[in-house]
Amino acid sequence: MPRLLSAARSELGAVAALLIVAGGLLAFLHVSDEVAEGDTRAFDLAVLKALRLPGDPNSLIGPKWLHVAATDITALGSVTVLGLIVVLALALMLCLKRWSEALVVLVGAGGGVAISQGLKQLFGRERPDLVYRAVEAANPSFPSGHAMLSAVVFLTLGALAARFAPLKRIKALALGAAVVLSVLVGASRIYLGVHWTSDVLAGWSLGAAWAMACWVAAWAWERRFGAPAISPRGTNAP
Repeated sequence: MPRLLSAARSELGAVAALLIVAGGLLAFLHVSDEVAEGDTRAFDLAVLKALRLPGDPNSLIGPKWLHVAATDITALGSVTVLGLIVVLALALMLCLKRWSEALVVLVGAGGGVAISQGLKQLFGRERPDLVYRAVEAANPSFPSGHAMLSAVVFLTLGALAARFAPLKRIKALALGAAVVLSVLVGASRIYLGVHWTSDVLAGWSLGAAWAMACWVAAWAWERRFGAPAISPRGTNAP
């Protein structure tokens, strides 16, 4: 036990990532089970109605600028925008010769798309009625692709940035920004009426679990094979 506790303290990041993987998977399984049994229907519909003017499901609550902001934010979780972010991140990592990190981002993003689309076809859940939708949306509803993929991409990049950041406040900023962006994208999907709340909860859970699983795999690979790391000053660490 003392050895296990010592190892956990020395590799706190890996332990935290493993806990997120386990927690995310358990949360997704719980939500998916509830959705399959139809137990979330009343809750999901109540949230949608709460975000609409009384008696007018076609009108969002809040000022006009909030509607525009939600539309802008939701685009951050689109395949197009996330694809551009991934390409730029890959280009940067390849320039720095960070091969393992580039592979993590590529596998994480590609695997996230495959898992999301596969689950959508498996569950085949219908989206909210057209009267609630403020923007266009296609494909089945569960889980939310925007919520899942934004969590995968932003959390993966945030975790990698935090890993090599020289200062704790920079690590906190990287991880905090990743979480905030993921939350905002998912919340915008609910607000705009293109997803049920349970869709987004499932997307967040599975996206976080997949991102941290990829991070742990890269960490384990580096520990096993001793891949060189780059220090904050840009030189190879011993």
